[in-house]
Amino acid sequence: MALTTFEDLDVWKRGCQLAVDLCVATSDSKEYALKDQMQRAAISVPSNIAEGAERDSDRDFIRFLRISKGSCGELRTQLYISERVRKKLGQPPIEGSREMIQETRQISAMLQGLIRSIDSRRPSSS
Repeated sequence: MALTTFEDLDVWKRGCQLAVDLCVATSDSKEYALKDQMQRAAISVPSNIAEGAERDSDRDFIRFLRISKGSCGELRTQLYISERVRKKLGQPPIEGSREMIQETRQISAMLQGLIRSIDSRRPSSS
């Protein structure tokens, strides 16, 4: 089946689910600045996939996929920081933190694969 919309992409679906899971898991957090930044990074992952897909240009799509991949790395870093902050405060990690860290790794790999796939179908610039 050919891709018709960004909603068809598994990486977009997983990015949306990750954003929902993160927002729910952090909803009661008192670390407001970190919570806000984590939620923004999580929401940025599927949002940039969608924005790039809607640009109707492989070059733009790849650029936004790279931005999405960067947001994925940003979120993974923030999850690590959150674990350390909460440990110092004597609190348990955010529920599902380790699973979300693993999911960011998998989504990043999926994004890289999609970037390679799109890039391989583009004409050479030589």
